[in-house]
Amino acid sequence: MDVGVSVGLKNENGSFKLFVMECGCYMKDLDITLNGGSSWFYQGFIDAFSNHIRSSMENAIMNKIVEGASKLDLFLGGLPKEIYVDRVATMNVTFINDPRFSSSSIEFDIDGLFIPSNKTAPRSDMHFGDTKLAPPLGSSSNMLWISLDEDVFNSVSALYFKAGLLQHMVDKVPDQFLLNTASWRFLIPRLYRKYPNKDMLLNISAISPPSVRINVGRIDTTMDLDVIVTVLGSDDIVPVACISLSVSVSGRASVSGNNLVGNVELNYFSFDLKWSDIGKLHTGIVPSPTRIVLKTVFVPYVNSYLGHGFPLPIIKGFVIRDAYILTSYSSIMFPSSNQ
Repeated sequence: MDVGVSVGLKNENGSFKLFVMECGCYMKDLDITLNGGSSWFYQGFIDAFSNHIRSSMENAIMNKIVEGASKLDLFLGGLPKEIYVDRVATMNVTFINDPRFSSSSIEFDIDGLFIPSNKTAPRSDMHFGDTKLAPPLGSSSNMLWISLDEDVFNSVSALYFKAGLLQHMVDKVPDQFLLNTASWRFLIPRLYRKYPNKDMLLNISAISPPSVRINVGRIDTTMDLDVIVTVLGSDDIVPVACISLSVSVSGRASVSGNNLVGNVELNYFSFDLKWSDIGKLHTGIVPSPTRIVLKTVFVPYVNSYLGHGFPLPIIKGFVIRDAYILTSYSSIMFPSSNQ
């Protein structure tokens, strides 16, 4: 018996539509033999109608194939178009363009950008043109390859910035004496004279969305921050200076479960005094305490968020196994096996 089926798969309003193009079933021969009793009598009828029986069985098999394809089409049409992350961000996972096929794999694109959680995923107008299938790297046992463009990460940073979440009030540091005006009495005398022995706060806030850049072998992020130095008075809080920082960090990504997680390390920073009510700050004074705050407070704070990770666009019920990260120009990708 030979059975052949050809199916088509196309993008229809952000979902995949599966349909049967051709279906055939051919039985070269059908042999039915009855034994015992009056079998000799019924055997003649069976032999006479064998072609009809064979044709009915071929049609039944083809109908089952079409029925199975219809169920698969319903499953594909029911795949979610959004993956909820939190009250701010949701990943848009609508399909873009028609899938591309090779002799041993299928490749498809999803939008992948993050959108506000209170909005429905818009239909994307993005087109990737003649995108080539990724070359087979590593072991052939890797059943799944996922590639994420740096625009995905920049879209989520823009959302969190717009939501006002990229800010942090620092009231504790490993060397707590740094957050008291007494520690600065000889370096910034005017600060101590105006506010003797007062505790201080550092209000760190992003002034623009962090910019993520992915290159071969590395992931870099630049953040522009304002650090407002605030003195805690007896009855009020007094901002006394604002330092503008440009911070560069490098990061590493990994896969935990079905989430993409990461951590960063401080590369370098530059600073400029934006305004001050306590006189000028000498350039030799600012770098050391700033580096301490960035390395011991700011970077761990960022890593606490990155450690939770973001969900990857995986069909419910699938689990990523043995994934490793590869970085190329403007994107990261990782092969994995699935379960």
